[in-house]
Amino acid sequence: MRTRTSLTLAAAVTTLALSAAGPASAADGSVLTTGGAGGTAVAAGDVLSASLAGGTNATLYSSATGTSGISCSSSAFVATVVDNPAAPGTATESVTSHTFDSASCSSNVVGVLGVTSIKVDNLPYTTTVTSGGALTITPAAGSSIQTTAVLRTLLGSITCVYRAPSLSGTANNADNSISFTNQQFTKFSGSSLCFSNGFFTAKYAPVADTTQSGSPAVFVN
Repeated sequence: MRTRTSLTLAAAVTTLALSAAGPASAADGSVLTTGGAGGTAVAAGDVLSASLAGGTNATLYSSATGTSGISCSSSAFVATVVDNPAAPGTATESVTSHTFDSASCSSNVVGVLGVTSIKVDNLPYTTTVTSGGALTITPAAGSSIQTTAVLRTLLGSITCVYRAPSLSGTANNADNSISFTNQQFTKFSGSSLCFSNGFFTAKYAPVADTTQSGSPAVFVN
């Protein structure tokens, strides 16, 4: 399945903060800022959101090097800032929403006719973003990052459930993005048409602080 779930994403979810293409060095500022690297600190409680970077798709492929699975051209996440300490440090966010528009999704898996829905389960997820731009998404204790895809097949509707213990990504200040590359999910349940592993890749940009006027882009310091 090629769904950029984060899937979730959460992930994107998902979550999330932006990082520098070489994170900025701001010894006296906060990890997350608006207005530029080392700018105004993002307040705890502010809501961050982003959609897929223009011209990109979120994919869930059956292998890290293959092209068979699910692809979606519309996906977005929403996260709330929990803690934004001084840099260098680690900011914490709570990913409360990570969605995929099924109308934008397609599958090239043999026997699959289309994608009915893709849902990121077990939200919220916790996201940490370091001053170095490393981003990690984890589920609640005793839970897992989970994505459920409902597919239309020649034999009727099937449900494929994929799980991962965590997701790792990278934040980049060059375009205020967060990226996930070949993050591995394992099939938890589903028919033989659901491949055994799913490798999630997606890029969300720009990440913006939608609580603030004008929804300024977020930087990682």
